[in-house]
Amino acid sequence: MRIVNVVGARPNFMKMAPLLREMRRHPDIVTTLVHTGQHYDDAMAGQIFRDLELPAPDISLEVGSGSHAYQTAEVMKRLEGVLKDIQPHLVVVVGDVNSTLAAAVTAVKMGIAVAHIEAGLRSFDRAMPEEINRLLTDAIADYLFVTEESGRENLLREGVDRGKIHMVGNVMIDSLEQSRSVWERSDLVARLGLSRGGYGVVTLHRPSNVDDPATLRGLVKALSEVGRRIPLVFPVHPRTRGRLEAMEAESVIGSGARYIPPLGYLDFIALVAGSSLVLTDSGGLQEETTALGVPCLTLREQTERPITVTHGTNRIVGTSPDRIVEEATRALTEQQPGGTRPPLWDGHAAERIVAIIREAGGHRVVARG
Repeated sequence: MRIVNVVGARPNFMKMAPLLREMRRHPDIVTTLVHTGQHYDDAMAGQIFRDLELPAPDISLEVGSGSHAYQTAEVMKRLEGVLKDIQPHLVVVVGDVNSTLAAAVTAVKMGIAVAHIEAGLRSFDRAMPEEINRLLTDAIADYLFVTEESGRENLLREGVDRGKIHMVGNVMIDSLEQSRSVWERSDLVARLGLSRGGYGVVTLHRPSNVDDPATLRGLVKALSEVGRRIPLVFPVHPRTRGRLEAMEAESVIGSGARYIPPLGYLDFIALVAGSSLVLTDSGGLQEETTALGVPCLTLREQTERPITVTHGTNRIVGTSPDRIVEEATRALTEQQPGGTRPPLWDGHAAERIVAIIREAGGHRVVARG
């Protein structure tokens, strides 16, 4: 069976690594890894590949940055020829980035089966570009691999044939567990002069937070206040760095926050695992903190991963500075429930996915109506 696996941005890499590792255990599967180049610099891509022991991409499309329309169109144009040459039985896409949707549409129009890893997640906010990517990818995929019960319920409500839906767990947790022995040996926290449990971690990258000056200014105000209570470590996403520099926000947050460049996967997980609090607008980090038992405050008005709230350590606090400070103070001063890992978040999701694909032979799934 010939399978083309497509990645495009940093969150995809953590999801694809365990899948490729499992596929390559089976001699009846021939894999091709295509990197669209949606994230293309070494800090955001190269180091992550090395940390996850991902093989170098077999094919790089080198799409680069650009608008949503540009990236989607370029991936489709460049991927079509690749698929014509390989003639795969199946294209595997992960997550919700532009490359995910572009690869799925290209494959389906060529009559190739599509598997979507992390299907069914919904924020119910169509102003989020990722939400559009999720909806459209799920509508055309043949295999929908779901991480949590809300995903299955969302897909059924949207009329997806239940024969396409498979509850398999979370490949993000596969990566976390498979590399645990390595990231637990990271000395990053010591190199930063910090002690375990004595600092918080911040990540911000969503356009709704960093592109709106008023929203970003409010977040900076909140982080400044939280930083007076506990040191904050802020690995700064490239898009966020430019926005902060434009408003001289680093001086506003002050000495309570330490700005550092983007980290590789292993150092970043070690940093999060040793923290007492995470403030983020990332979807994947909500899942990782749930698995690690670290309190997480999500700086958004909704989450597409509700199980991280009902089972995990996540709280949705929005972007109000007063609410963020209030919730951070509570998390730092009150005993927090440890949460429980969601069902099937056991480090074996990739095994389940590959077993289903092999059994089905990678064929198109025809809806039964």
